[in-house]
Amino acid sequence: MPYRLSATLTAHSADVRAVSSPTNDLVLSASRDTTAISWTRHSGPEFAQSAVLRAGSRYINAIAYIPPSPDAPLGEQFRRPGLPLSKGIDLLARENRMRGEPNYSLIGHSENVCALDTASDGTIISGSWDRTAKVWKKFELAYDLVGHQQSVWAVLTIDGKQFLTGSADNTIKLWNQHKNVRTYPGHTQAVRGLALITDIGFASCSNDSEIRIWTMEGDVVYTLSGHTSFVYSLSVLPNGDIVSGGEDRTVRIWRDGECAQTLVHPAISVWSVSTMPNGDIVTGCSDGVVRIFTAEESRYLPGDQLKAYEDQIASQALPAQQIGDVKKSDLPGLEVLSEPGKKPGEVKMIRNGESVEAHQWDSATSSWQKIGNVVDAVGAGRKQLYEGKEYDYVFDVDVQEGMPPLKLPYNVDENPYTAAQRFLQKQELPMTYLDEVVRFIEKNTSGVNIGGGGNQFADPFTGASRYQPAQSASMGGGSEFADPFTGASRYRAPGSTTHPPPSSISPGDPWTGASRYSQTSSPPIIPQPMTSARSKVVPMRDALSFRQANVSAMQTKLHQINESLRSEISTSSLSMYPQEVSLIDEAFTYLSQVISRLAHWTNPPATVNPLKASHLDAIIQLLERWPRETLYPVMDLGRLLIAFCPIYSENPTLKQKFYTAMFNASLWSEPWETPLPRTRETNVLFLFRALANTFQQTNASDVVWVRKLLNELSNAPYTDLSKALRVALSTIVLNLSCVGLKDGLDPDIRSLLFNLAIHILKSENSESEAAYRALVGLGNIIYEAKQHSHGLDTSQSQASKQCLTALSNTFSEDRIKDVSGEVVTLL
Repeated sequence: MPYRLSATLTAHSADVRAVSSPTNDLVLSASRDTTAISWTRHSGPEFAQSAVLRAGSRYINAIAYIPPSPDAPLGEQFRRPGLPLSKGIDLLARENRMRGEPNYSLIGHSENVCALDTASDGTIISGSWDRTAKVWKKFELAYDLVGHQQSVWAVLTIDGKQFLTGSADNTIKLWNQHKNVRTYPGHTQAVRGLALITDIGFASCSNDSEIRIWTMEGDVVYTLSGHTSFVYSLSVLPNGDIVSGGEDRTVRIWRDGECAQTLVHPAISVWSVSTMPNGDIVTGCSDGVVRIFTAEESRYLPGDQLKAYEDQIASQALPAQQIGDVKKSDLPGLEVLSEPGKKPGEVKMIRNGESVEAHQWDSATSSWQKIGNVVDAVGAGRKQLYEGKEYDYVFDVDVQEGMPPLKLPYNVDENPYTAAQRFLQKQELPMTYLDEVVRFIEKNTSGVNIGGGGNQFADPFTGASRYQPAQSASMGGGSEFADPFTGASRYRAPGSTTHPPPSSISPGDPWTGASRYSQTSSPPIIPQPMTSARSKVVPMRDALSFRQANVSAMQTKLHQINESLRSEISTSSLSMYPQEVSLIDEAFTYLSQVISRLAHWTNPPATVNPLKASHLDAIIQLLERWPRETLYPVMDLGRLLIAFCPIYSENPTLKQKFYTAMFNASLWSEPWETPLPRTRETNVLFLFRALANTFQQTNASDVVWVRKLLNELSNAPYTDLSKALRVALSTIVLNLSCVGLKDGLDPDIRSLLFNLAIHILKSENSESEAAYRALVGLGNIIYEAKQHSHGLDTSQSQASKQCLTALSNTFSEDRIKDVSGEVVTLL
């Protein structure tokens, strides 16, 4: 018999993020309403609440069951985010459920715990946003599983000693106790769920909408394709059928590599699925409802209730972009439903009078089931109101678990930086997230006619889960902006162990789609509120930085290039020496540790051992020896070390040696071509961003070097530079001006920096972000001069006024006009 609805469990007031059904008579559910509920069967298919467990004001993301035993005398287990400094797992025995008090709280993760699983011996494994998994035995930490580069979204126990973990870094790892014994690449987006498959290995599901069946040796047996969006959860029925749930409103049942039945839900997301020993299926959804489906006719809901549920599904309003482009005049009528579907889950749109309906083929009943009415997406000529104003988009941003979403309004005709800055200021979030929010806006609205396209978005702060804007937008595949300094770098790991000769190694463009960088999810970042909001922008004392990266992919690419050099007789002498390999790998390890421990980009914690001069010197040796077209991962590594190791910027000799190599790698002394060759443009960008990172908290006391640097930068043909280069150069001006506010500027440096800022502002006529950063830098320079009783001379004041007047005429953005006004008052 086909699966049909058996029971509906309603008590939660928000998304049900996790369900577990360890027996035929017990269901556990966890919700964003801060509660976990234990449901027990009363009679027939009916369930009732037996306990409600509360987690204070925090969401509950995961739930698991430990069967009672002498070693593990607990009834169930749920995950609750703890206090800001301690995230943990609460475990409750049956006798404590009514009091809601845990028997144990397992504290150790530094960020939200988002995945749980247990073994029959009571072993617990947890996965977290902190990029680690932890194994707990007898309710104490046994192993730290460290190796993923992004959040660990899925965990699975094979037995008490072997475990699988899936991550937002797109990989799955097999662990034997604390050792990573195998890594399974293949998914192109975050891995969200894992399940054991008897006699084969395991299954995984991902945000790439695919389900893969693996052997433990790493071979993909087959792939299940059918979901049209993120796949969040997997479970396996007693007969071996696979059950999956995802963002496309469906649960799918897979048999022998094919979709046997599709269960449409009246909710956007099916967050979690679980199977009972009797073959029933339990689902938890974004509408806050737990549903149980059965293939046993005796447990079906009565006919009138089934009809009401089917009518509820049929009455759904489905956005056109979820189904596909709709041209009503080209659609067939009701007569097409007389023909059988070609495959399970096939969707057809038909014209029924003036409305458009979506029908899905149900192979279990050999009939078409109406799944909703297709409507236009919000935005096609429509606006949304937010605080009394109309916007094309109003995104819901989940900044932090346990907190309500924040609203990010945006109009397609405004500068994304303006919208991002307005959002951060209003929400009192650090301006260091400016570029992160801008990238989110650009990615989710690029190439879009309002109201068209896809419906999936990435959260710029958490990188997490179902991140839905208030309306949908198309995401053009060709508009992807690949930037190695953000979480969206495009380092692409090699697909095989063979390497091309050096001549075929193309560094590509690390900020466009044409490169050797492969996309990665942004790490989960939880912003901290600013201590206060400024009424004015100037003086701006906090420098901006370029610190984000896909460290693992960068390391893979660098070693791939090294092996390519080593494999050719003509270049083998250029490859790394053993000592250099060791130093470079230590640098990557250091960066991985630092980045994994930071919830916000700040200086490394004291517990991390700082690197030595020899590590940066190893990079310098490669910069001086390797072919320039292969230097991009080396320069990228240098950029990060400068950012995270302030000692390098404080050592004048080492710093000057490093930048001499960086300038040479950029062919700085060579004539400037228009446009710059791609390799050179890439290397110059790494140079600029490394320099911006140099001026973070260090002083400008190295007057001779800074003076020489500013003279060199002033010689760059500004109008011929790309957008990314212009923004990076203006960031150097801004950051050095921030350093001046802290330590004061040498008069010669102040004059050179002032001239460079004026040069940028006079030359810039299209890239408002570059103009804005240079403008704030100019304001800082003038403010610092007045603070030290060194006001501008007459010619400088006149040049500033002329520049500000022209700037206001060139750019109409309020932020530029407002800061221009602030600067005028300083003159």
